[in-house]
Amino acid sequence: MTVASESLVTLDALSVAFPSRAREAGAPRQFRAVDEVTLDIRAGEVLGIVGESGSGKTTLAKALLRLYRPSAGRILYRDADLAALSDRGLQPYRRDLQMVFQDPLSSFNPRYTVAEALAIPLRLHKLCAASEIAGRVDDTLRSVGLNPSFRDRFPHELSGGQLQRVAIGRALILSPRLLVADEAVSKLDVSVRAQILNLMKDVRASHALSILFITHDLHVARYLCDRIGVMYFGKLVELGPTEDVFTRPRHPYTKALLGTLDDAPADAAAPDAFAAPPSPTGCRYASRCPQRIDRCGEAHPPLEDLGGGHHAACIRVER
Repeated sequence: MTVASESLVTLDALSVAFPSRAREAGAPRQFRAVDEVTLDIRAGEVLGIVGESGSGKTTLAKALLRLYRPSAGRILYRDADLAALSDRGLQPYRRDLQMVFQDPLSSFNPRYTVAEALAIPLRLHKLCAASEIAGRVDDTLRSVGLNPSFRDRFPHELSGGQLQRVAIGRALILSPRLLVADEAVSKLDVSVRAQILNLMKDVRASHALSILFITHDLHVARYLCDRIGVMYFGKLVELGPTEDVFTRPRHPYTKALLGTLDDAPADAAAPDAFAAPPSPTGCRYASRCPQRIDRCGEAHPPLEDLGGGHHAACIRVER
């Protein structure tokens, strides 16, 4: 699919900070889970965000949806900066930005049937007359590959794959423009995972959706995503077209991640690059990096445009 070039959502130097648990004297009072991330999500694309656990992927996604309040930066969507709006001010934008969570069972009220779970968003946003809700629910179930007979079942009566289809349907029933999927296939069996990924491809095309796809599974990211962003301890360290990132990674951390794959590029770093903790000063990756030099300890480098839509944050990046 050809991805449109215009931006749907732009994150501008977005940061999210939480109180630090460190007790040592002189330790910072805040921990930045997301640290000055700048990127755009384009209309009609699937943008993947990858990285180790604790890299800030989920925090970034929840901040975009304002489930977390950003501590700095902007979230530009339509005519507004979502980061600056109050809860009341966010209401006109809520239906456009929807999320599918990692654990489908925990994201549903066990007392509600499938039909009731899908009807609630329609009622909250007053999108149709009460007499039309049942028909909209049945149409939505069909659109995610489920028979309308599922409408009367409770969450515990569905398999994980079926329930994730319902979760996708619950998001789609509002006709959003952006779907945020946070590890949406990680709890599913391999065969079911492939079905859900194909469903996401189908709904992206049929609903003219953009998707922000959070995953730790590099194979899944390569299959689904048009572009890949790589995060490391709150920083975006590489961003580019998926095949370019996989076949010609520029940042040492990306090379280390790809080194865990069977078909890793020849220059991919070995997995033991994950041994050291993040650097407290300078480049966040310096303490792990096999290419570090003295300058790496001075400041974290900005994300630099390398051409062809590929960006990397490294002073020794290969062009």
